[in-house]
Amino acid sequence: MYNHMVVHSAELSDDEVDRIFRALADATRRDIVQRTLASEASVSELAGSYDMSFAAVQKHVAVLEGAGLVTKHPNGRERIVRGNPDAIRRAQALLDRYEQIWRSRIDRLDALLDEDE
Repeated sequence: MYNHMVVHSAELSDDEVDRIFRALADATRRDIVQRTLASEASVSELAGSYDMSFAAVQKHVAVLEGAGLVTKHPNGRERIVRGNPDAIRRAQALLDRYEQIWRSRIDRLDALLDEDE
């Protein structure tokens, strides 16, 4: 017997969750988030850190921006990218709920095993 449980986040829609985890599925994008959480950077500065074209880095930043993981704002001719810690906290809260479900299941299993002793 399977007990299917869907975890819904009051703060994130299913589409938002999908966008966040798709964005974080790529190592370069995870690195960009990490860098821009530590310190904002221009797209040009970010592009200099990777062995790919400026346009490719722009596309990565656009995916992250679409997922709400970074924000981008103009500063003269440059576009400054800043990590969004609030989006990371909301994603972490969702993962915490999954962990609570898992721990609850383990606790129930432990209780069943203790009954058999």
